[in-house]
Amino acid sequence: MRSNAIPAEFEDLLSRAGRKVLAGTHALCGALADPRTRFLAQDDLLDRAKAGRLRRTLEAELTKTLERMERPIPPETISGMRHDYGELLPKTSRASTIYFESRREAGYKAAERIGLVRMMRSQSFRAFAEALAGRKLSSGWGLQVLRYGPGDYAGPHNDHHPENKDAKGGYIDLHLGLCGPGVAHQWLVYSRAGHFGEIVSVAKPAAVTAYRLPFWHYTTPLAGKPGSGRWVLLGTFLYR
Repeated sequence: MRSNAIPAEFEDLLSRAGRKVLAGTHALCGALADPRTRFLAQDDLLDRAKAGRLRRTLEAELTKTLERMERPIPPETISGMRHDYGELLPKTSRASTIYFESRREAGYKAAERIGLVRMMRSQSFRAFAEALAGRKLSSGWGLQVLRYGPGDYAGPHNDHHPENKDAKGGYIDLHLGLCGPGVAHQWLVYSRAGHFGEIVSVAKPAAVTAYRLPFWHYTTPLAGKPGSGRWVLLGTFLYR
């Protein structure tokens, strides 16, 4: 049974400002087409009351189906070094997730049952990403759900995929961030002009972040009370 907290169309989750993006009349429209802009973060594009109901539904219906994702720092990044200042760090992370690669997975079934898959597959979700990107995006976009709890993070990475012919030229990620009570802070740090010089809070109740990838960035460990967390509903869009 689908939850009433999850609309069939992403459009129904938007605030008045968010609907302006979808209509093409907001100042953010086409912002990611500017080569100087890699990242956007806004906390006024989702209706906060609706986003709160959505987050509570995710907590109630999806928490038990999440898979733990642990990618610790390999010991050989230190023991295997042979030269001073020769550090090489692969992507590290710790979070809980639902992948959408198989409809047989418990997380996928639960997300489909409550209507989350339908909303994230809705045409208004892609149209919203296109409005920010300033260009047409392909159908069949990738989906993922993440939940960051206390201490969860994503280490420095650039999301470049040179072996994927469709993604190697770049792509767009659209994240819906739903932060619950008890979270003190979590930050997104990203590079500009070759340095990790930009930082923005992602610990918002109803946030939209959009990325024109690849570029270097990382998410700091979430700080908060036990049991607190931040959900991220993620769409990955290739250029048409």
